[in-house]
Amino acid sequence: MSDTKEIGCEEALRRLFEYLDRELDGARHAEMEQHLHTCRACYSRAEFEKRLKGRLGALGEEPAPPEFTNRIKNLLHRF
Repeated sequence: MSDTKEIGCEEALRRLFEYLDRELDGARHAEMEQHLHTCRACYSRAEFEKRLKGRLGALGEEPAPPEFTNRIKNLLHRF
């Protein structure tokens, strides 16, 4: 028998960001893992948030395309 209790989607979504930031203790982490293995909707949400967090974290690492930079400069000149 497993030591983890089953959690529902509402609880999983409450814990999602702590899970992604690796801030959950062992039992709560295991409960999240178990839920994500059985709930496709929460798994999809967790994957989306994980990818979004990764992309947002990398924003400052990649230079902006020249077209974007020029468009922003033009907008600023109008003010």
